[in-house]
Amino acid sequence: MKKIDVCLSPDLIELYDLNNKVVVIVDVLRASSTMITALANGVSQIRPFSHVSACQAMRRSGYLIAGERGGDIIDGFDLGNSPLSFLNEKYFGENLAMTTTNGTLAIKLSQKAFKVIIGGIINLDAVAAYLKAQDKDVVVFCAAWKGKVNLEDTLFAGALVDLLTDEFEAECDAPIVARAVYREAKDDIIGYLKNSSHVNRLKKLGIEKDIEFCLTPNKFSVVPELEGDDILLK
Repeated sequence: MKKIDVCLSPDLIELYDLNNKVVVIVDVLRASSTMITALANGVSQIRPFSHVSACQAMRRSGYLIAGERGGDIIDGFDLGNSPLSFLNEKYFGENLAMTTTNGTLAIKLSQKAFKVIIGGIINLDAVAAYLKAQDKDVVVFCAAWKGKVNLEDTLFAGALVDLLTDEFEAECDAPIVARAVYREAKDDIIGYLKNSSHVNRLKKLGIEKDIEFCLTPNKFSVVPELEGDDILLK
């Protein structure tokens, strides 16, 4: 039987062997949700950066640049980190360079993997179907918040483990813990997260609509993949 593991924080990723595995990057609030939404609405490709200056330099190559630090748009950037900015094919055909506090760093830390895909609550079922079709073990890599575990990424990991339980076995206790948290929360995920640290952090920025959007299951059926330096739909 294939195996599934969950890394709850980037600070733990060195403990995981990513070779020959599919890594699912999740940053529910909001990087992975924004990437999924942008590509589902016609953005051609997304190049992730962990450093602001490298991302900013992509403007000279004709890229839109999007980025945030601490949840706020970076000064001088075209866009922040809101999935709602990309609805209605507003940036159809554009190339996007993107840097975020947590999500793009997790992508950069995963490049030894066999494949890297982008997951979120908004494409949960599509990710599960993708993984079932792969003959590979899986690591769900939670971007978390500045190295600290967060609840929404853990919930996604648990939901994915729950969907895959018939075909994957837990590599260690982390998938079991994540699944238990999800099963407690699944009937009211938004309510369950209302007191979580990152939700409250983002509410101070006045982006409740973003939060609701990112926590709505299966808005899209696409699964973005990292190919070389870029994330795209294949």
